[in-house]
Amino acid sequence: MSSARPACGPISTYSRVQILHLVQSRSPRTIGDLCDATGLHQNTIREHLQRLIEGGYIIASTERRTTRGRPRTLYSAATGTPEASSDVAREKITAAARRGDLMRRALPQTASDLGTEAAHQLDALIEHLEESGFEPVIDDDQLTVDLTPCPHAAARPEDRPVLCRVHLGLMQGVLTQAGGPLTADFVQEPAAPEECTVQLRLAGAA
Repeated sequence: MSSARPACGPISTYSRVQILHLVQSRSPRTIGDLCDATGLHQNTIREHLQRLIEGGYIIASTERRTTRGRPRTLYSAATGTPEASSDVAREKITAAARRGDLMRRALPQTASDLGTEAAHQLDALIEHLEESGFEPVIDDDQLTVDLTPCPHAAARPEDRPVLCRVHLGLMQGVLTQAGGPLTADFVQEPAAPEECTVQLRLAGAA
């Protein structure tokens, strides 16, 4: 039986989420690793990776070799920490904070009681979620992000845990990159498939 991988086909959103999940779970990864794990063709993997790099979700680096041979490209999740920070993500977060500050100057009643750093984190998080197809509603008092209706509600039940973990990881990466006291803690257990609420945590809070 042939073990050839399928040829490059239409870009699938779930395939991209699969790749993100694999890179978030263990970094760095090579294209070969990702091909073996997904069964996708190298060209398809490369196209997914390029879009994820352009989005600020993955960073690429060159392998340091101590033996002869061409260095491989390594792919890691952009977690927002100094050693795993994306230039694209930094630019997005700076722009989001600038727009947020303009809005708060024009509409002082929209200012958060959580402080400037947390406000900038939320600016970046809201723009990230809107770019990802969500309609976030932030509750500063409860520290929740309501994403209902979840655009992934129609996904297969067995795929939902991966989708949730990936998006929670991306949210945490945005908050870390922005810098401040807020972290993405967990996704609350939904009462219905279309419901999605993410619980945030304030540093030092129980």
